[in-house]
Amino acid sequence: MGKITPTYSQFGCIGSGFSAIGLGATLKRWYGITDIQFFERHSDLGGTWWANKYPGCACDVPSILYSFSFAPNPKWSQVLATADELWQYLKYVANQYDLESKMTFRAEVSRCEWREQTKRWRMYIRNLDTGETLVHECQFLFGATGILVKPRPCDIPGADSFKGPLFHSAEWRQDVDVTGKNVVLVGNGCTASQIVPAIVNKTKHLSQFVRSKHWIIPPINVPYTKFWQTLFEHVPGVLAFFRFSIFMYAENDMRGFFMTKAGEAYRKHYEGVATRYIKKTAPAKYHDMLIPDFSLGCKRRIYDPGYCKALHATNLTVSQEPIVEIVPEGVRTRDGNVTEADVIVLANGFDTNEFMAGIEVVGRSGKTINEHWESWDGPEAYACSALNDFPNFFMLLGKLPPPRLA
Repeated sequence: MGKITPTYSQFGCIGSGFSAIGLGATLKRWYGITDIQFFERHSDLGGTWWANKYPGCACDVPSILYSFSFAPNPKWSQVLATADELWQYLKYVANQYDLESKMTFRAEVSRCEWREQTKRWRMYIRNLDTGETLVHECQFLFGATGILVKPRPCDIPGADSFKGPLFHSAEWRQDVDVTGKNVVLVGNGCTASQIVPAIVNKTKHLSQFVRSKHWIIPPINVPYTKFWQTLFEHVPGVLAFFRFSIFMYAENDMRGFFMTKAGEAYRKHYEGVATRYIKKTAPAKYHDMLIPDFSLGCKRRIYDPGYCKALHATNLTVSQEPIVEIVPEGVRTRDGNVTEADVIVLANGFDTNEFMAGIEVVGRSGKTINEHWESWDGPEAYACSALNDFPNFFMLLGKLPPPRLA
């Protein structure tokens, strides 16, 4: 094996989504630094907003807030932007700061190790098209892989026996047309609540299997008219004020998560709002299945994207009966019944327990990140970003955000 001659940049970043683009833009804006390389396993930038292409995919945070303060967009089409609109926004920002030219796509980072003798991070990267292994070194390493990266695998027995397409919502098969098909959808979280209204009228029959309940909040997604877009674009301060107002609303909403009398009162109020909304909008036969028996905030809320109304469709059934087996013609539930399916879609979430899944990051002491955290009896990080014994390595989002997303 010949001597490896690695490429070099002052900064290296794993990923090309919101966090990565924010990093690249900020380095250039604040410090004039442009010597950075991004490595992305997908074929384009955007992270989760490139990877997720399931029907109805959108953000559940108002886009005026879910965007960069240094790159305001007066042209959002609606309060909650679709995945494609968010991807186009990220593409625009990346090009504004000349970041796309510094990105290597279809490049999967498998290992990063600190080399004490050179005071650099060495990255081992596999070209997903050729299988070739590339080596890159950098002085500063950033992990911007996100948290909704690794789809939870199918743990239902018999998956291999199914005769039709079976896939996770995050890996939606664009070559599969659900029109006129019997579709089984497993899950009822934020993703499933977007998929149901988007496809139910296309399918022959849609069977949704649910396990738990979620607080479903009245929708906040309304279109921005031409009047508002013109106002945002041409009247100084309007867009900034609107963004600040949404920020203050979101901050005020956080008081509902404190274990105080005021917090309890806030939760009870919105539990009442959600309960009345579900009873008014969803079919009565599903009320017991939909209305939670736990406090608001224990799980992420769902801002209804049309799910409750879609439950009135005559070609839709929702069941809490557990699936015990996947069979060639569909799924078998615990009561022995078989639900026929041409397509099975898993909307069962992501594995958020492993940070930078599939990437081995080795620090100064020779320990991986997970080994380091085991020695501390749990995840520790300075400002949720930096780790002892991992010099010049910074986590964007890091290990701790998932529990805070309710």
